[in-house]
Amino acid sequence: MGHEDVWDADVAQHYDTPGTDVFAPEVLGPTVQRLAQLAGGGAALEFAIGTGRVAVPLAALGVPVAGIELSPHMVEQLRTKVDETTVPVVIGDMVTAKAPGEYGLVYSVYNAISLPLTQVDQVECFRNAARHLAPGGRFVVELWVPDLRRLPPGPAATVFRSEPGYIALDTYDLLHQQVVSHHFRFDGGKQAELFRSPHRYVWPAELDLMAQLTGFELESRHADWDGAEFTSESRTHVSVYRLPPSR
Repeated sequence: MGHEDVWDADVAQHYDTPGTDVFAPEVLGPTVQRLAQLAGGGAALEFAIGTGRVAVPLAALGVPVAGIELSPHMVEQLRTKVDETTVPVVIGDMVTAKAPGEYGLVYSVYNAISLPLTQVDQVECFRNAARHLAPGGRFVVELWVPDLRRLPPGPAATVFRSEPGYIALDTYDLLHQQVVSHHFRFDGGKQAELFRSPHRYVWPAELDLMAQLTGFELESRHADWDGAEFTSESRTHVSVYRLPPSR
């Protein structure tokens, strides 16, 4: 299952959930405000920009934003919100694609860094971020913390969300550090709709080593965009990596 197949036209058309879930103001507001602060008046580049959930409101704050996106279908939805001049996008893989210009901030939100399915490619994401950044620039990663403590010996799946008409579970391949998220939506009938996406789960310490290998230093880590303390019980983290001021 490749990501070119996952993020197709149907998924793109139904991806946005205005006002709810990750599009809710209490989720999106702190994300955009924090990224605007980290941009420090410079331009920003989003890896896996998708339909522009973050990029569009960030650009509305006056931050010049560009993006890299693998799925042309997601970019088609983005274009219903803003034009190419407002938020230019390069179609390609965030592991290798190059956007024109130099940036003060590169960011990867909502677990996008887990989309490359090998450690080598995830390291290359860091390397690609460094190629786009000016000296002293920042690479921001939002990612979930692998919740393997909930996985009992033997079973290979955990339910991570359940509500009326919806259930979500993860299936794990512990040998290869892979996880597939399964999202089931259903009503009172016999049929259910399934969406699946593959990921490579990454520990914060492993991310830090990737950063060191590519010239970054960890500047800060919090549990969320509001700046909550990151602890052993945190389910997610927002990690800010920075290049030296001169290279």
